[in-house]
Amino acid sequence: MSRFSTLRLERVSRSFGRHAALHALELEIQGGEFIALLGPSGCGKSTALNCLAGLLPLTGGAIHLDAERIDGIAPERRGFGMVFQNYALFPHLTVRGNVAFGLKMAKVPKADIARRADRALEMVHLTAHAHKRPGQLSGGQQQRVAIARAIVLEPRLVLMDEPLSNLDAALRLEMRTEIRRLHQSLGLTTVYVTHDQEEALSLADRLVLLRDGVMQQVGTPEEVYGRPANRYVAGFMGYRNMLDVTVTATHGGHLSLRLADAPLTGLARDSLAPGGHGIAAIRPEDLDVAGENATGRIPAEIEVVEYHGRELAVQARLSDGQRVHFRTADRLAPGARVDLTAAPDRVLVFAAEGTQQLPEPAKNLPRQKAATP
Repeated sequence: MSRFSTLRLERVSRSFGRHAALHALELEIQGGEFIALLGPSGCGKSTALNCLAGLLPLTGGAIHLDAERIDGIAPERRGFGMVFQNYALFPHLTVRGNVAFGLKMAKVPKADIARRADRALEMVHLTAHAHKRPGQLSGGQQQRVAIARAIVLEPRLVLMDEPLSNLDAALRLEMRTEIRRLHQSLGLTTVYVTHDQEEALSLADRLVLLRDGVMQQVGTPEEVYGRPANRYVAGFMGYRNMLDVTVTATHGGHLSLRLADAPLTGLARDSLAPGGHGIAAIRPEDLDVAGENATGRIPAEIEVVEYHGRELAVQARLSDGQRVHFRTADRLAPGARVDLTAAPDRVLVFAAEGTQQLPEPAKNLPRQKAATP
């Protein structure tokens, strides 16, 4: 398989008329990495992927593959494989015919076509279905055909555009494992578009989180999940509770806060001074029902309880009317009163609305080159 050391996106931009769908994206991808482009619909992630594929011309910036500039090269000459959301299989061809199609277009010798197609089908566990038509397969099997068709070309880069979004929950989990296995066993370099944070966290070596065409943060799953760069990233990565607080004191990187007349301690993520207003971001799983000896109690009244198997998902109301969400194994009922606590290192404090500006395009984080299998 053809290798490369570094793929660089240098201030890559794409506009549609006056609308900037992608703004000055800076990213360096090492050979062998799995990169997830993450964000809601309309954030620019699919635009970035299509710019990489050559399906959309750039309106600014450049793309370099090692020393070669490739943004002016036709898609078919870039040597990339692509897996689409809707599979894009030929219904009149067999499974083997779909997988072999690209090899035939590339005029690969017949003996090599047969060998490589059979190997690709074996890798995605579809050898027994080689003579079937796509319409005879399940959605998960069709997606495996699409992946086999991409990897059979031995591409320098595999691009995947929300490939699992049409599958049910069980199949998504199965295919996630399959995609990661293929990435590792073949030594692929993969750029993967998704709006699903759990999918991105489980698959990627690094995440690139976008908002309105601007990169908000790039880092490992642990970095983006545990140390979000701003309120937007925090909210997208599961900090569902965004609570208005007042800063009462500062202690280095920690802040003493007042939340609905109750004390709270958190980590400063923006510059805040005593008397200032902020937003405390807390994941539901990081709010606990207070034990007998707990300090820093936050009184709340239960409003809604949802059964989630081993635990309950609870919505409660604080004394100032703010609503909080938490999870607990305790059997609670609407109308009950509880005290909540949160560990200081699980509370991230950002500037209040109107005092925090949208960041400049995030800079690519340095990392060591991925080992080639």
